[in-house]
Amino acid sequence: MRPTPSPAPLSPKRKSLFSSTNGKHISNGIQPSYSASDRGSGPASIAAVRQRISDRNAVVPPRAVQESALIAATAENPLDILVVGGGATGSGVAFDAVTRGLRVGLVEREDFSSGTSSRSTKLIHGGVRYLEKAVFNLDYGQLKLVFHALEERKQVIENAPHLCHALPCMTPCFDWFEVVYYWMGLKMYDLVAGLRLLHVSRYYSAQESVELFPTLARKGNNKSLKGTVVYYDGQMNDARLNVGLACSAAVAGAAVLNHAEVVSFLKDEASNRTIGARIRDNLSGKEFDTYAKVVVNAAGPFCDSVRKLADKDVKPMICPSSGVHIVLPDYYSPEGMGLIVPKTKDGRVVFMLPWLGRTIAGTTDSNTPITLLPEPHEDEIQFILDAICDYLNVKVRRTDVLSAWSGIRPLATDPSAKNTESISRDHVVCEDYPGLVTITGGKWTTYRGMAEDAVNAAIKSGKLTPQNGCLTSKLQIVGGDGWDPASFTVIAQQYTRMKKSHGKVVPGVMDTAAAKHLSHAYGTWAERVAAIAQNENLGKRLAHGYPILEAEVAYCARNEYCESAIDFIARRSRLAFLDTDAASRALPRVIEILASEHNWDDLRQTYELKKAKEFLETFKSSRNAQFHDGKHV
Repeated sequence: MRPTPSPAPLSPKRKSLFSSTNGKHISNGIQPSYSASDRGSGPASIAAVRQRISDRNAVVPPRAVQESALIAATAENPLDILVVGGGATGSGVAFDAVTRGLRVGLVEREDFSSGTSSRSTKLIHGGVRYLEKAVFNLDYGQLKLVFHALEERKQVIENAPHLCHALPCMTPCFDWFEVVYYWMGLKMYDLVAGLRLLHVSRYYSAQESVELFPTLARKGNNKSLKGTVVYYDGQMNDARLNVGLACSAAVAGAAVLNHAEVVSFLKDEASNRTIGARIRDNLSGKEFDTYAKVVVNAAGPFCDSVRKLADKDVKPMICPSSGVHIVLPDYYSPEGMGLIVPKTKDGRVVFMLPWLGRTIAGTTDSNTPITLLPEPHEDEIQFILDAICDYLNVKVRRTDVLSAWSGIRPLATDPSAKNTESISRDHVVCEDYPGLVTITGGKWTTYRGMAEDAVNAAIKSGKLTPQNGCLTSKLQIVGGDGWDPASFTVIAQQYTRMKKSHGKVVPGVMDTAAAKHLSHAYGTWAERVAAIAQNENLGKRLAHGYPILEAEVAYCARNEYCESAIDFIARRSRLAFLDTDAASRALPRVIEILASEHNWDDLRQTYELKKAKEFLETFKSSRNAQFHDGKHV
């Protein structure tokens, strides 16, 4: 959620361009199990909450219903909590609050996970680096961060098993001191993890290491590889996890609305307390008021912009940092094994991880301005290429970069702190304006705990009366309950991919790659997507070499608030992040299907193509880079 200057009023023609609701969100004859009138009434027990979320016939309410629920929140009948920002933390706050039986609304200026939450390292960190600081600095605060991160890592993986998994990460050692140092450190990490341990760390000889990671260099800095130490962290599909959280909140009864921004806050004249917000629907241009007892600001790097809507002279609390990642072909790293170098020649951390059939590498950490669409600089991309080159026995080429992106880490300071030395990667919750609770900082791994702290603060601020305490440590998101790694076999055995080819409909095999992709992306709801592929002749792949199906576009438009082409290529699928050029080639078909789902006219389709191409230009693939005589300029 990022505030921007108000645009000029939309003309009737312009309004029709952004018309997006046609009632197709509800399919297969399934109707919502509740109405807007019982929204926020709150289930009486965790069993009732779990049943609603895990119901495979549940339907996410259409966008128009969600907007109506927000409009219905009047001064006489306000929401308990209005969340501003639909990233990991904001969606987590909405999910936490609604499952406590509170009346909840959420608005996001762009799309769920459109900012930092879709541009992460994709790792669910257990905080191994914090442990090193805790030991050498005798810092109990850092040790507490490790315990918290380990607990939350376990929860994230358990709550979304289809989107998260354990990943072994290999650290190369080129002298025996490094072998002993890293082995002892990671054994201590295992000990601290205790029951939260994913798998035990271990040492591999140089020969074993090369067999596990064939592209690993046998020599580095004129030293021979002595072996590697492997430990386990978690990995996730961050944007789909974020969308799953938003949809889970919606199914549980929250009114969530993407492409809707706060333009100003509503205040009580007597107490000067924030009591709601003026909201603009960026698809229709319509503005409306939503009242709430408490507003939670979870806008990530943009939280200072939201705070300034309440007080233009407020003290900033965000220190933005840029993190750049690149995506390379799969042959740079083996499936199921990552490579992490804790300290390069200039002291930075670099890694190479398998992710969705490709290799993700990074990262940088540098000061950056806060922008809506941050772009990676060429020197940052080249730094990553040079850094990983030192540890591989293959040539790393700029021409192999399929996609590159930049994300903004919202490092936070407590506005009540007396100095700026309090900048950290831990989160901050504050209420520096009555009725406006801000939650920022932290990291993806700890989003659930951050959300719990924010909701606790909101309950205290608004004197709210939840029906129960926090339940999210015991709740799986939609698609997670009942899922297991073998679930894809049901899809492979029972469904066919019906494809249109040269004017004819031909059957295609629901191959293992497509079945696994659907199962991991949608969990137990994957059969809904497979049914669309079979029954509506949308079983064709969108891009060569990727298992993403046309049916997913229709499904996401109906069930996941996918309102633009960018929403699909960047967040509902990860094609823009995996392969910018493949995403560009898939765009016309994506727009064609979305146009059918949302009744777009030609003007809207042209607009979507233009905006999506501009968006993809910010992902610096080799095609978007400038070369001269084979070298990058």
